[in-house]
Amino acid sequence: MTRVVVIGAGAAGTMAAIFAAEAGADTVLLERTRDGGRKILISGGGRCNVLPARLDETRFVSDSSPNSLRKIVRSWPLAEQVAFFEQQVGIPLVEEAESVKLFPASHKARDVRDGLLDLARMRGAEVRMDTMITDVVPSGTGWSVRVGNGPSLDADAVIIACGGLSVPMTGSDGAGLRILAKLGHTMHATYAALTPLVSSPAPYAGLSGVSLPVTLTATGHGRVAAATGGFLFTHVGYSGPAVLDVSHVAVRSRAEHQDPPACVTVRWAPLDDAGWAERLKPRGARTVLGALRMELPDRLAAALLQTANVAPDRMLSELPRDERLRLTEMLVRGVLPWNGDEGYKKAEVTGGGVSLAEIDPRSMESRRCPGLYICGEVLDAFGPIGGYNFLWAWVTGRAAGLGAARSR
Repeated sequence: MTRVVVIGAGAAGTMAAIFAAEAGADTVLLERTRDGGRKILISGGGRCNVLPARLDETRFVSDSSPNSLRKIVRSWPLAEQVAFFEQQVGIPLVEEAESVKLFPASHKARDVRDGLLDLARMRGAEVRMDTMITDVVPSGTGWSVRVGNGPSLDADAVIIACGGLSVPMTGSDGAGLRILAKLGHTMHATYAALTPLVSSPAPYAGLSGVSLPVTLTATGHGRVAAATGGFLFTHVGYSGPAVLDVSHVAVRSRAEHQDPPACVTVRWAPLDDAGWAERLKPRGARTVLGALRMELPDRLAAALLQTANVAPDRMLSELPRDERLRLTEMLVRGVLPWNGDEGYKKAEVTGGGVSLAEIDPRSMESRRCPGLYICGEVLDAFGPIGGYNFLWAWVTGRAAGLGAARSR
C-alpha cells in the first residue's frame, strides 16, 4: 500500500488527504496548529465562501503558463465540486445572488472545516495536529518528513499543502515555500495579494466607514487589473473586494521599485462622461453638491468636490466648463492616492510561488522531485475575491491526493 504524508490540514491539504485515502493510500495528514483549517474559519466573515457560483478562469493571476493553469482548473468541473460538497461532505450550498458566491446553507465556516476533516478521517486518513514539520528530504526510493516534536515519517509520496505567507495569525509561516525552494524548484517572487491599500497621509481618513460600489483600474509597467465591486474607506486607506482584486498590481510595483508606482484610478458611480454631463446640466436651483448626492454618499460627494476644488454650493447653471470637465474627470477616472499596503497581515492569499511549469497539471507531481506533490497556495496562481482561491485549493488538492495515491 502506498504511504502518503500530507503536510498542512488547510483547504488544499485536507482535500488531498480525502482523495488519497479514498484511492486506497495509507494517508497521514500533518498540521502544525492544534485544529487546522483556520483560514477556512475566518473566510467570508466566518461564513466561508466555498466556491464561486460561476467560474471565469481568465480571472486567475499567474506568471506561469496560462495553458497549465487552465488544465489544472478544468480538471474538476465546478458542478462536480458543488456535488462533492453537497453529497459527500453533506453541506448544502446556497448562492448569494448579489455577489455570485456559494456559501454553506448554515452560513457557518466551521461546518466546512469540520466536515472536510471528518470526511478525511472517515475515508481512513490519520490526522495529527500540533505537528511541526522541519524538513522534507529524499530517502531511498521515497521521502523522509522531519518532525520537530517527534520521530521522522517515511513515505512513498509527500504532498506539500502548508499554505503561503498570508494571514500569519492562522499559522501560515511560509515553511512550504522554503522547503520547495530548498529542493530546487523555480520560485516566482512572492507578494501579498488581495490586500488593502493605504495612503499616508490619508486624504480621505474622514470618510472611514463609507462604502459603495465602484470600478477600479490599476495600471503599472505592463500589468493591468480592473474590478467592479464593493469599496470601503478605512482610517488608513481603502479596502473592499474591488480594492483587493486590483491590489496585486500596486503591491508588485512597490516591491519592484517601479518609478512611478502603479496608478489606481476609480470610477465612483456607474455614470460615464456622457452620464455625468447629463447629470450636471442646469436643473432649476440645484447645486453641484445636490447633483453628486444623487449618485454618491453625502460625505464622499462633499470630499470629492473639495478635492476637485469646486464649490459645493455652486449652482449647476453657474458651473464653468473647466470645472465641469475637471469634476467629470475625477468622477470617472479619478486618481486614488496610495503609497503602501497592509501586506501579508491582511492579505487573503500569497501571490507568486512554485512555477506551474514544474508541476504535472494532471497529478500535481513535481517535475523536479518525483514522488513530491504540490498544491494550494504555494503554487504560482491566485484568483479574485469570491471563492476562486478555495476552488484552486479544492482542485489542486484533489489532483495531488489522487496522484500521490497512484505514485507507487
